[in-house]
Amino acid sequence: MKHRKYQIDRKIPLLVLLMLVLRRLIWLLRGIAKTTLLQFRPRAIFVASGVQFRNSSMCRFGNGVTLERGVIIDGLSEHGIDLGAGVLIGAYSLIRSSTAMHVGEGMTIGRNSACDAFSFFGAGGRITIGKDVIMGQHVCFHAESHNHENTDMPIRTQGVTRKPIVIEDDCWIGANVTFLGNAHVAHGSIVGAGAVVNKRFPPFSIIAGVPAVVVRSRRAEDAVVENG
Repeated sequence: MKHRKYQIDRKIPLLVLLMLVLRRLIWLLRGIAKTTLLQFRPRAIFVASGVQFRNSSMCRFGNGVTLERGVIIDGLSEHGIDLGAGVLIGAYSLIRSSTAMHVGEGMTIGRNSACDAFSFFGAGGRITIGKDVIMGQHVCFHAESHNHENTDMPIRTQGVTRKPIVIEDDCWIGANVTFLGNAHVAHGSIVGAGAVVNKRFPPFSIIAGVPAVVVRSRRAEDAVVENG
């Protein structure tokens, strides 16, 4: 279904393996049932217990998407929420673009990308994540920020500014990373745990810090240039 090979670790006991297969089968049947009832277009996706779809008509799922326990996806947005084939959203993560006062732009995640548990995608501005991206726990995306220039008004009444966030293909994002508007991480890059990313970075960068900076390049030729 996901168009990739799996090598089962021989150290896994047979009973554990059978229970894993059974659990995945239950998730698959739940996913087919939910997409049939809510979207009238059945999809072969894996849906754990406690998953919530809101405004599901604006959500698009590729085959083999996995939504772990407690995930909430709200599709309300200008461009919808698009999860490519094989995408995994970790337990208790939230994807949300809009409020009653501000309809956001939405989000796209490319095939075979994954985020771990307790991640947050605030897609008021457009969030675009490429394929084969892996992300740790508690990764947060904030593609809009509150205006605050007028000191005579409460910040909450001054509106918001939306700026896109882009993560290109084949990136590795560590745990507890925060992405702010205008962040753009080019392909093949690594972002260290706990970084705050708010600007553009070139391909194959290793990025860390608050705010994030390039520590070094993954490419040997770039390292030679950097070292002079």
